[in-house]
Amino acid sequence: MTWLVIGTDAVLGVFALMFLALWFRHRLRAFLAGAGVVVAYAVSEVVKLVVQEERPCRTAPSLAPCPEPGDWSFPSNHSVIAGASAMAIWALHRTCGWVAAVCAIAAASSRVIVGVHHVHDVLAGLTLGALVSWGIAVVLDRRARASRQDDAPTVVLQRLR
Repeated sequence: MTWLVIGTDAVLGVFALMFLALWFRHRLRAFLAGAGVVVAYAVSEVVKLVVQEERPCRTAPSLAPCPEPGDWSFPSNHSVIAGASAMAIWALHRTCGWVAAVCAIAAASSRVIVGVHHVHDVLAGLTLGALVSWGIAVVLDRRARASRQDDAPTVVLQRLR
């Protein structure tokens, strides 16, 4: 196993550590952002079942072991998780988000380099993950703003007493 194969999975561990660090500051938001990553992964699994694209390692040598038949290539699950994680982390903390974005691109690139995905698999995965995660972040932000506006009359009434 090469360092690229190990790095492919290690980057996912970096995202987990970032979520853990952000948990202490943004408890519920960090949990929901992580839940968005799970939703993105579930969506990618459905897309894989519909598209059913074979992996490049079935016809060409690869640096990583080729997954079992039936584990389809499009979109790349690693890239979906990386894209969703990077977007969720960016929504919680901009500086960590930039680091996460670089990690996501590295994780996606490594899947092509080790020969288990096509370029379009990882680009679609990054995009799908980021869009799902971004959509969840927008919904959460709107709900948070709405709940603050709903609490505003209560706060005003309390101040008047």
